[in-house]
Amino acid sequence: MLELSRALLMGATGLVIVSLIINVVVVATRHRKPVSKAARKPVAVGRGASHPVSPLSPAEFDENPNPAVAPAPQRGVAWFSDRSVEVALLAMTVALILRSVVTGHAPFSNQYEFACAFGWGITAAYVYFERKYRVRTLSLVVLPLVVTAMLYAFAQGSEAAPLMPALQNRLLLTLHVITAVIAYGAAAVSSAAAILYLLRPRLTKIKGLPSADLLDEIGYRGIVICFPMLTIMIILGAIWADIAWGRYWSWDPKETAALVTWLIYGAYLHARVVRDWRGNKAAWLLILGFAAVVFTFLGNHFFGGLHSYA
Repeated sequence: MLELSRALLMGATGLVIVSLIINVVVVATRHRKPVSKAARKPVAVGRGASHPVSPLSPAEFDENPNPAVAPAPQRGVAWFSDRSVEVALLAMTVALILRSVVTGHAPFSNQYEFACAFGWGITAAYVYFERKYRVRTLSLVVLPLVVTAMLYAFAQGSEAAPLMPALQNRLLLTLHVITAVIAYGAAAVSSAAAILYLLRPRLTKIKGLPSADLLDEIGYRGIVICFPMLTIMIILGAIWADIAWGRYWSWDPKETAALVTWLIYGAYLHARVVRDWRGNKAAWLLILGFAAVVFTFLGNHFFGGLHSYA
C-alpha cells in the first residue's frame, strides 16, 4: 500500500499542476465584464461599524465585489480546475490514511511524511478559502507552494521506518503535528494574499484582480485560523518535550523558530485589531510570518538540535 500511497500523491500533484496551468490561462485571458453603475456602489469588506465604507473605484472592482456572497460556481475549464484541486485533496487524504494504516502512526514522523502533510494542509486551506471567497487569482501563488512541498517530499526517502524513541507517543504525535499542518496551510494562504496585495498596483494589465480590501481580509482570516493552531501546537509540543526529554523547553532551533513565528503572528493580530494595521505594513508582516514558518520546517537541517530527525 505504500506504493499506492505514493502513486496517489504523485497523481494529486499532477492534478494541482493541471489546475494551476488552467488558472493561469483563465486569469490571463479573461475580460472584464461590463459593470452597471448600480453595481459599482461602494461596498465594505471586513470592516465593522467603526470603519466607514470606503468607495471603490472602477479599477478596484474585483471578480467578487461582495465577498459576503460567493458567486455561483462557473462551468467550463475554470470549473474543471476547481474540481481538479478538490480531487487532488481527496487523493492526498486517502494516500496519507493508507500510509498511516501501513506504518501504524500518523504520517508525521520524517521530512517525507511531513512535507506531504504540509502540501495537504496548504491544499485544504486553499480549497476552503477558494470556496468561501471565489478568488481564483489566489491559486497563482498558493498552488505553486503545494507543488513545491510535494516535489520536496518526493526528493526525500519515502521508506517507512519504526518510530524513534522520542516520537513514540502516537497521540501527541498526531495532535502536535496536525495542528502545525493546519496552521501552516492557513499561513500559506495568508502570505499568498499578502503577496498579491503588494503586487496588485503593478498588475494593472490583469483583469479581475481581487480588491485590496478583499486580499487584506483573506490574509487576516488566514491568521485567525493559524494563530490558535500554532498556540495549541506549541503547548502540546512543550508537554511532549517534558515527557520525552524531561524538560518543557530547550531552546532547540525548531522550538525557537516556532516561538518566533508565533510572536510574529501575535504581533500582526495585535497590530490589526488594536491599531487597525492594514496595507503594506500588514502584508509584509504576513510574508515575514510565512518565511518563519518555512524556516521552522527546514531550519533544523542547518542547525540540527533535538528535532534534527524531523
